[in-house]
Amino acid sequence: MTKENPTALPDFRNLGILLRVALAAQVLGLAAALVSAPGLGGTVGAFLAHAAHLEPPLLASLLILFLASPRLAAMHRPRAIAACLAVAMIVTGLWQAFFLRQYPDLSDGGLPRAILLAGLAAGAILAWLDWRARRLSPALAEARLQALQARIRPHFLFNTLNSVLSLMRSDPGRAEAALENLAELYRGLMADNRQLSTLGRELELARAYLDLETLRLGERLNVDWRVDNAPGEASLPALVLQPLLENAVCHGIEPHAESGRIGVDIFAREGLLNVVVRNPCRPEAAPRQAPSRRGNRMALSNIRERLALHFDAEARLSAHRVGDEFVVQMVIPLLSRPTRGAGAPSRP
Repeated sequence: MTKENPTALPDFRNLGILLRVALAAQVLGLAAALVSAPGLGGTVGAFLAHAAHLEPPLLASLLILFLASPRLAAMHRPRAIAACLAVAMIVTGLWQAFFLRQYPDLSDGGLPRAILLAGLAAGAILAWLDWRARRLSPALAEARLQALQARIRPHFLFNTLNSVLSLMRSDPGRAEAALENLAELYRGLMADNRQLSTLGRELELARAYLDLETLRLGERLNVDWRVDNAPGEASLPALVLQPLLENAVCHGIEPHAESGRIGVDIFAREGLLNVVVRNPCRPEAAPRQAPSRRGNRMALSNIRERLALHFDAEARLSAHRVGDEFVVQMVIPLLSRPTRGAGAPSRP
């Protein structure tokens, strides 16, 4: 996997990208109506008149770009941009030619003008999407990653080392395994995680983290893994599963003297990867948990923003209480292992 490329062509199979393109086209159409209308009263009529020339080629162009997105992602950026502009101009030209043939009296400037305006509008929208990608990545992604990495509590390392020291004489094999898990976890934390990872790798880090917490919590920590049908090669942002489990340990297990059970369900359904993490939520501990819950909301917000950076509107993260459990569900598009940057992941 290569580093995330902020200048990659937009993924036209992403719902958020399609909605932004459609919205930007409407804004340009409204701007044209404001310029051409004699006054504000005629703006609505002018916009509706322009819609006959705008909407059909816009929808057709988006459909073509949606279908051609894998091929566009494999092209060099200049050629891909040229292909996008060509699609917009050719589709607009064909529609305008048909429209003028059917309704010659409704011409608003002729075929060359329509093709030129389509090229300018497509270029402006691509430039806006490129500016947005450059603004959000990599600076914002790095800031979010640093905040996420900092969530590994400072005393977690010292607690783990103390647990290892206590095992050095009584169980040296377990102490060695704990040190290996600690090294693996921090190796993942220190890596360049601006790119997409795989579910298999994230599960390795999550198990390493929980094994280390088991040294401290012992039989109080029980984990139900239901990941037999999880697609190990599925792509997801690095370091999103381990913080969810850390929240479950900190807020559902650690504050209570009795044992508790964390449930981890990961499965694929209808082209989506579902990750569900459950932990006990005891109402009698609410006063003691108030500060922790604020930290929990901050962590969930952080993860939600990172999902948006990679998948835009196609991913979601929800958290709610169900009876005596706190349930966090993460849903992201089921993508194949990325071969380019995270800006344009491939789809199965």
